Amino acid sequence: MSVASLYPGYFALVMATGICSAALREIGQPTASAVLLAIAVACFVVLTIALGWRLVRYPRQVLDDLSAPEKAFAFFTVVAACNVLASRLVADGHRATATVLAIVGAAVWLVLSYTIPVRLILGPRPRPILEGVNGTWFIWVVGTQSIAIAAAALDSPGTRYTYTAALIAVLMWSVGFVLYLIVATLLLTRLLLLKVRPQDLTPPYWVTMGATAITVFAAAQIIQMPEAPAVLAAGPVLAGLGLVLWAFGTWLIPMLIAFGLWRHVLRRVELEYGPALWSIVFPLGMYAMASMQLGTAARLPIVAGIGQDWTWLAVGAWGVVFAAMCVALTRSLLRRTQPETVGTP
Repeated sequence: MSVASLYPGYFALVMATGICSAALREIGQPTASAVLLAIAVACFVVLTIALGWRLVRYPRQVLDDLSAPEKAFAFFTVVAACNVLASRLVADGHRATATVLAIVGAAVWLVLSYTIPVRLILGPRPRPILEGVNGTWFIWVVGTQSIAIAAAALDSPGTRYTYTAALIAVLMWSVGFVLYLIVATLLLTRLLLLKVRPQDLTPPYWVTMGATAITVFAAAQIIQMPEAPAVLAAGPVLAGLGLVLWAFGTWLIPMLIAFGLWRHVLRRVELEYGPALWSIVFPLGMYAMASMQLGTAARLPIVAGIGQDWTWLAVGAWGVVFAAMCVALTRSLLRRTQPETVGTP
């Protein structure tokens, strides 16, 4: 893999690692959580440098990706990575760093949230936009809800910021919820009207569940904030819809597994490492974290217990994909360093 062709959604690696770190911390595994946090920070730094270099050296490729409906929304992984990492760092007391990350994430969200839709709606259309609708579109929802989570995490009880943070969190949650409904409608329309090929059901389709999970997580975080006008006004709605979305996300899991079996078993698409696989790990980790937070906030011990057990599944998936990534990167590096063999007559 070269910087020129860097996958726009590669920051899902940071998202997945960060949320698995948070889930491990939640179930009382501080050492393992710290290890994953260190990996998440290192990966964030490397990917930020790579993306920055790509923006400077290969701006045309970046613009092409931003104009492609099947790729553009993957850039929202940058937003989610900043905010997932910020919320995890706050838990360890790194408030200043987390604040900077949250501000950067919000700024990137503002740019992408208006640039991408406007470009897709008003720009040239070599083919129907509906053909490009896929699971990556839900990363728009994930990025939006991640801002709500960061705002709730950075809350300072007893200060005027509490009211501002609560208002920001509630407003962003509301925007994210409506975006989920819009994207879900578009995706279902695409799946029902256009032919579905094996190459279409890529790992980012798991973000359909990941988007519900992060919406639940954000709702649980908000209703546990200190009392503020925005929280008092929206609290009952957030609690009710949080439970509804958790149930719907749980229902989605068997369907997503069925999609994977159809793609890899029945249609024999080879399963190999690709950066899009992190779009499976993140939803698994977020489902675990959302279940634990919802169970605590809504006093549902069964839901919380599901999240605790699910954490190990998410961490196991993280380990498998991380090992596959290391193997793939090692092989790619070896191919580049091996001298070309010159043929003999």
